[in-house]
Amino acid sequence: MNLDKLIEHDDTEDCPACRAQDLVVMALLPAVQAWEQRSELPQFSLALHGAAGLLGAMIENGVPRNSIEEAMSALLDEIEEEIAHDKMLGGPPQGTA
Repeated sequence: MNLDKLIEHDDTEDCPACRAQDLVVMALLPAVQAWEQRSELPQFSLALHGAAGLLGAMIENGVPRNSIEEAMSALLDEIEEEIAHDKMLGGPPQGTA
């Protein structure tokens, strides 16, 4: 399975990559942080195990692990570039969950 269509931005209002990123940053990250604090879980535990569980569901549905790893590598590269850019501009971090 080619995951490129899920990670590449197409510069439209309906861009699935942008919409997914917005949902994660605006809703999921704050919810995960709050849930970890309320449940007295270590920081990032839900982020790590949640991501692994969701990726596991992709594997279970036939997406090859190497395709997932390639897509995740590209996404993490993009995120690291955004973090470096934000730090250079003095902006706030995107999230900490």
